[in-house]
Amino acid sequence: MTATVRLFAAAAEAAGTESTEVDAATVGDLRALLADRHGEGLERVLRQCAVVVGGRRVDDDHVLDGQLVDVLPPFAGG
Repeated sequence: MTATVRLFAAAAEAAGTESTEVDAATVGDLRALLADRHGEGLERVLRQCAVVVGGRRVDDDHVLDGQLVDVLPPFAGG
């Protein structure tokens, strides 16, 4: 099922876009497909990113069902 992915900060910069659609069954599949599509730069950033679905951080085993997915790199500041 197709998930809409919103990329923020360094993830958006590495991908060259702020959003994309990916046909992925799980968050792990989504990470792999995004890295394949957008290259090594995004792959490095994705290793550090939190993935949020429905306002909740999820792990790579989380099953996607056409949901909106946010990819959030670590934020610095205070």
